[in-house]
Amino acid sequence: MLEDKIALVTGAAKGIGRAIALALAADGATVIVNYNGSKERAEQTVEEIKALGAAAAAYQCNVADTKAADTMIKELIGIYGRLDILVNNAGITRDNLIMKMTEEDFDAVISANLKGCFNTIKAVSRQMLKQRSGRIINITSVSGILGNAGQANYAASKAGIIGLTKTMARELASRGITVNAVAPGFVDTDMTRMLSDSIKDAVTAQIPLGHFGKPEDIASMVAYLASEKASYITGQIISVDGGMAI
Repeated sequence: MLEDKIALVTGAAKGIGRAIALALAADGATVIVNYNGSKERAEQTVEEIKALGAAAAAYQCNVADTKAADTMIKELIGIYGRLDILVNNAGITRDNLIMKMTEEDFDAVISANLKGCFNTIKAVSRQMLKQRSGRIINITSVSGILGNAGQANYAASKAGIIGLTKTMARELASRGITVNAVAPGFVDTDMTRMLSDSIKDAVTAQIPLGHFGKPEDIASMVAYLASEKASYITGQIISVDGGMAI
């Protein structure tokens, strides 16, 4: 389904990003596994992709660094000749109540989550415009839709991604490029496993389906949006959250 397609997934060493990379590879794409600090886990993801019979490579880059993100995209296009799918998944959290949140923690999250997304889209847009085709899929969050106490920086960054997604969809649609976003709810990852049982119980009570999602739930939606089956879908924010944002 994605044979001959070149995909870049940011923050793909673990969790949701890893699941997305594996799903795209399972559909036939060549996948570049971007990571910032998790080299060993990124290389492990690459090996898992190769075990599926697909091609993959790891690439270290802090996407919040504009020059580094631009260099990464240029080098990948130089190697592969094109870039068909961009999944902006890289992100961090620095949670705290706003009265206690430092300027540094606010800036760090906005930079990694929102500016990083801007950087990669800007860098890849010229190539996709030249190709007259492309799929850009941004990972936002239910927190960007509903808000979440203690996550002013994270929720703001993810809400910003929603606005960026809709705007880029309008700017790029005339050249056959679709831009969509997936908004996960609470998903069973390393990050959520660190939550206390009482917090997990409180969150679960807010989910109509009554349980956390799996990384594969997000990955399957991303794979669909990357495929030709979704060629008439753009500018959409699709919640995969067990019903939290109803």
